[in-house]
Amino acid sequence: MKLHLFSRLLRISASVTLLGALLLSAQGAGSAQEAEPQAGEPFTISMLETVRARGYVICAATSPLPGFAQVSPEGLWSGFDIDMCRAVAAAVFGDPSRVEFRPLSGQSRFAHLAMGEVDLVVRNAPWTMSRDTLYGATYVATSFFDGQAFMVPDRLGVVSAYELEDVTICVAANSEAEQRLDDFFFSNQLSYDVLLYEDRDDLAVSYRAGECDAITGSASWLQAIRRTMPEPGANAILPERLSKEAYGPVVRSDDVQWAAIVRRTLYALINAEEYGVTSVNIESMMSARTPAIRRLLGVEDDVGSDLGLRATWMRDVIRSVGNYGEIYSRHFGAAAGGQLLRGQNALWLNGGLMYAPPVY
Repeated sequence: MKLHLFSRLLRISASVTLLGALLLSAQGAGSAQEAEPQAGEPFTISMLETVRARGYVICAATSPLPGFAQVSPEGLWSGFDIDMCRAVAAAVFGDPSRVEFRPLSGQSRFAHLAMGEVDLVVRNAPWTMSRDTLYGATYVATSFFDGQAFMVPDRLGVVSAYELEDVTICVAANSEAEQRLDDFFFSNQLSYDVLLYEDRDDLAVSYRAGECDAITGSASWLQAIRRTMPEPGANAILPERLSKEAYGPVVRSDDVQWAAIVRRTLYALINAEEYGVTSVNIESMMSARTPAIRRLLGVEDDVGSDLGLRATWMRDVIRSVGNYGEIYSRHFGAAAGGQLLRGQNALWLNGGLMYAPPVY
């Protein structure tokens, strides 16, 4: 009951804050009219108009999480999630640089979203039923599938979790990860020992010191640990997953148009990879005869007007950040010191879960 009340208060506060901003904007522009809702009707403000009037998208991200979001000493943001935010900026403005990043963590990320202090939240929390219903927030789509995995040093000589026999594994004590670990080894009749730590950071220290043969946790977290090791390439994240976690962009629930823009931006990235359109070959693909590619690039049919965007908005997105595969490779590929296998994040054509509705 308290959670529902908290959610309602957040939504009410967000409406009051945004209403005030709109009225001040109208006064500054010399408008003598005041926008008021009709009796019994909710007051709604177009997020797209708000963002355009401001001139940039405000995006909340996690920092640091190597590969997903990190900030350089010069204050420059980079990462998989950061490119998702830049893609939205490219969709709205045709310019991926028109975005401001704010690091948020904990449950307050949803409060900041509800208050209108940020326009978009990326990958701060797994998609769950409560997070999708209690905070006035909506997960628009899945941009990254994650799950509990194992990381092992190459010296162990294993390429599958099913080869882990008589090993010592570092895991967080009294956690769901510990329970899943026990279930996995019991189900597969494998023997193992554990080293339990209360603090997750201690797990990484123990693994780096060689005190355990393997470490288990979410694949994205293991990837972050791997990138900080002296020899990242000497460690591998095994392909099996012991759990399912879905991450993706989150927006407020009160603006269907804005949710559609963010969702379709992600879908444009996925479809571009499926159609073979990249940031490198995009100009030559403009002459393609395939209708789906021509619609994607805005050569024929206007697929932007219904969203309040330009006909070429998807072309601008792909030119700015590349397709989904390019983004993944940029931040998790060998060149980035990552080598996090696509797995579930591969296209559906390649046995993965990444699928986007067609463009028409």
